[in-house]
Amino acid sequence: MVKPRQSLAQGLSALIAQKFIADPESVQAPQTVPIQQIQLPKHQPRRYFDPEKQAQLVRSVKEHGILEPLLVRPFGSGYELVAGERRYQAAQKIGLQEIPVVIRDFDDRQALQVALIENLQREALNPVEETEGILELLAIELRRSTEDVTSVLHRANHAKNRGQALEENVFLQLQTIESVLAGISRFTAESFRTSRLPLLNLPSGILQALREGKIEFTKARAIARVKDREQHSMLLSQAIAENLSLTEIKVRIKALKPESEVTPEKMVAERLGDISKRLQKLETWGDRKKRGRIIKLLDELDKLTATSD
Repeated sequence: MVKPRQSLAQGLSALIAQKFIADPESVQAPQTVPIQQIQLPKHQPRRYFDPEKQAQLVRSVKEHGILEPLLVRPFGSGYELVAGERRYQAAQKIGLQEIPVVIRDFDDRQALQVALIENLQREALNPVEETEGILELLAIELRRSTEDVTSVLHRANHAKNRGQALEENVFLQLQTIESVLAGISRFTAESFRTSRLPLLNLPSGILQALREGKIEFTKARAIARVKDREQHSMLLSQAIAENLSLTEIKVRIKALKPESEVTPEKMVAERLGDISKRLQKLETWGDRKKRGRIIKLLDELDKLTATSD
């Protein structure tokens, strides 16, 4: 019997617990600190916050307070936020002077890992941020750049297609990638390469719409296939404003194709194909006059095409 795959949240919970919360002695009770002592990190996985959802959170914090402490680490004379930016912003919005926090002594690498995992665990990231976050998490694990991670994924696929063995360092890096991806139970190395990496190459306007949750990834990918920048910008606006389905988007893309794409050569070839089919079914081959004229035309066509070579 095949065991069901654990959810993304379950996988990330296990991963974060394994890395940072497994030691009972390291767990500290929440405490309250002045909000002025907390500063935002330089690297933040989440870059877009839905205004409507943020307004709802502000109302909730105003009515009930902050129900879940923020995660911070000692930094300078105060603290740096590790996880909980939406709650932090809501607290600032309503003017809270103190907020509950859990203080953990993370180094830079651990802090970024926890921030990424916490955001992924909450499934609060849009597809672009999630892809970038997973890439960053893999880069941290490999202690390499995100470009290096992408290179490993492409090199592994290239070697597989050619039936070649991977270099030892690439093989070890790929194992680490597979291990991390298995921990979040969402992708394999190959599925991440084929389904998510292309997303980062989408035009900037489409990427921004994805970041803001205005359009689904499948629709964005279809629109991105329109090469003309003005046309795909227009179609993107229409898809968002009219909430077009993927099928409706494809219909409009087809309608955008100019008739000039049908070349004269293609038109002639199509006509010859149609004529050939009719000749095979022609019932007047017994008419010597018509048959002679057809043969004469074919001889002339043969000479014309031979001369053009």
